Amino acid sequence: MARTTRRLVICIDNSGYEVSLERRKIYVSLYDARAEKLGQLREIDESGEGYLYPKEFFVTARLSQPVRRAVLQAA
Repeated sequence: MARTTRRLVICIDNSGYEVSLERRKIYVSLYDARAEKLGQLREIDESGEGYLYPKEFFVTARLSQPVRRAVLQAA
């Protein structure tokens, strides 16, 4: 089975999605080539479901490897 690429991103804008997204929160993003072509990212919410949001709403979270592992284990 292929391994899904997960990355950590931080929400910097939630305009129009105030109920769904929290600013300054770290989200797990799954690589989705089709979504990327549309300028979107697939974010995983608390229910474990993936939803598409505008890519410009997020920045990559640059964390040390131990911190990254800890965040992904908690997700």
